[in-house]
Amino acid sequence: MNRRTWVALAAAACALASPLAFGQAKDIKIAHIYSRTGPLEAYGKQTQTGLQMGLEYATGGTMMVAGRKIVLLEKDDQGKPDLGKSLLAAAYADDKVDLAIGPTSSGVALAMLPVAEEYKKVLLVEPAVADSITGDKWNKYIFRTGRSSSQDAISNAVTVDQTDTQVATLAQDYAFGRDGVKAFKDALKKAKIVHEEYLPPTTTDFTAGFQRIVDAMKDKPGRKVIFVIWAGANPPFAKLADLDLKKRYNIEVVTGGNILPAMVAYNNFPGMEGASYYYFGFPKNPANQWLVTNHYSRFKSPPDFFTAGGFSAAMAVVTALKKTNGDATAAKLIPAMEGMSFDTPKGTMTFRKEDHQAMQSMYHFRVSPKAKVGALADLELVKEIKPSEMDVPIRNKR
Repeated sequence: MNRRTWVALAAAACALASPLAFGQAKDIKIAHIYSRTGPLEAYGKQTQTGLQMGLEYATGGTMMVAGRKIVLLEKDDQGKPDLGKSLLAAAYADDKVDLAIGPTSSGVALAMLPVAEEYKKVLLVEPAVADSITGDKWNKYIFRTGRSSSQDAISNAVTVDQTDTQVATLAQDYAFGRDGVKAFKDALKKAKIVHEEYLPPTTTDFTAGFQRIVDAMKDKPGRKVIFVIWAGANPPFAKLADLDLKKRYNIEVVTGGNILPAMVAYNNFPGMEGASYYYFGFPKNPANQWLVTNHYSRFKSPPDFFTAGGFSAAMAVVTALKKTNGDATAAKLIPAMEGMSFDTPKGTMTFRKEDHQAMQSMYHFRVSPKAKVGALADLELVKEIKPSEMDVPIRNKR
């Protein structure tokens, strides 16, 4: 066979090859848009670490699915809604990503949702919490592995919702805080909300807000509780401890889980109960064992709240891509992901078909009576609250 004949046969072979074969060889490009800087920087960095570790675990270290390489593109939204919106549009249009994950802030997420619908590509929300993300602002391209405000609220209501209980809420004045309080109020059946306090997310001086809460609560009968919903820098717990409200007014402080540095102050409230999305010592399953072991090995510390969330997002993506044999188009991913169950460090999650919210366990915890002030949060597991035990409302009016 001469050279001219060989070239002709090679060209013919290329012409006859299926376009799908070449398409499948292309990288699967995923944009991770998160708060690498800004008020929620700590949360964002944990999510990125967890996402990378989760992809490693889910692909057996190959970063491949169905013969296609997964490529992760990082983008910093700085916690700014307009920036997050433009970054997602650029990722879809210019970078030609197949899907996106993020963001950290609920405010940024709400700005991004219409972009996913416009470009008809999947956005997997992790870890933004506001109910409206899978509620009235939702569209079919949105899935969420992060817990919702309702899941937070329903699980935390377990520790508060008792007769003759008066509750004041303290929350940040933006989507996360307001959605959180609304969901918490909806979850309460016996306890009564007597005051709602909203403060700017960047608050450092809580004096006036604390005083308004105390004035509303101090003369109330029965059990008195302040339920705190707070994210990001400057959490109020250490300053609440300084007020010694339990001793002075018989007012308890109650809250949900948080990142480990923020929960150090929980040890000031021995016996305090709440519900958490994740605490590294609670779940007992192979994914969490791998995460805890490898995180200790690489970072000399346990995985945190949002590390588990990023890991869960990776598990969801890889599970879906395996189901579609590497097809990352929304037309294939959406039907594959609706109703899909997948393993995570928290155990099995399942995307609810109606609103694409991941149904998942939460953890009722108690701060150890022997907790030492200034040490790592000493939490005891009271009970794993299974998805079947939480009646999470569908809020998207689909």
